[in-house]
Amino acid sequence: MYILDGLLKNLSDIQPDTLYADTQGQSSPVFAISYLLGIKLMPRIRNWKDLSFLRPCESANYKYIDPLFKDVVNWNLIQLHWYDMMRVVLSIKAGKVMPSTLLRKLSSYSKKNRVYQAFLELGKVVRTMFLLEYISNARMRSEINAITNIVEKYHHFLDWVFFGKDGVITENDPIEQEKRLKYLDLVASAVILQNTVDMSLAIQTLTAQGYLVNHRFVASLSPYLTRHIKRYGDYVVNLHNIPQLFEAALHLPPEIFET
Repeated sequence: MYILDGLLKNLSDIQPDTLYADTQGQSSPVFAISYLLGIKLMPRIRNWKDLSFLRPCESANYKYIDPLFKDVVNWNLIQLHWYDMMRVVLSIKAGKVMPSTLLRKLSSYSKKNRVYQAFLELGKVVRTMFLLEYISNARMRSEINAITNIVEKYHHFLDWVFFGKDGVITENDPIEQEKRLKYLDLVASAVILQNTVDMSLAIQTLTAQGYLVNHRFVASLSPYLTRHIKRYGDYVVNLHNIPQLFEAALHLPPEIFET
């Protein structure tokens, strides 16, 4: 239920409209709220065949995949609480409440809360459409798998960087906890940048020696390398040594790549 919070807190110029996640990043209410917010949720769902596919009506039958459909959409429930659902979404859009806070409150009395049940029903509809596309579109499955693998590699990289105190945040103060996470991202980004610079210089050296660098090989390189980094020791920072602009320090002309 927290997956949408970070996206909605994003105040940068880049405003993504697609959100990738693993199995834990999806549920029927999350699908519903994402849909109403105009966000396309693209999760990699494990054991998706165990989920309920909804028919649009009792008479709907499908020649080859009919056994997948176990239930029928309760359109009356969605229509009855449509304005309530829209008020909830507009509150989220206006920043009055975070999606996780709202979902947590609604799910506290999920069987009695009719608005929550309406979100649940709409989410099953959206998830059914997503899964049908997921089944039939091999390129979409490959894209979701590739992106979630990159994210998982980044998380493993963060675990490696966060070696102090065995990766445990011991402070109870939320502000200090947030600082630790932001500092962790800062250090990880610095290591990633250094790895990228080192790999770029290595590519430049190879091309200067007459080697042809295949573009596909470069695309497969990862900046999450760790074996050449010593986490323990003294680190000396020279604040008077101002580096060149990144574009000036590294110039990779496109003609060195062989497509």
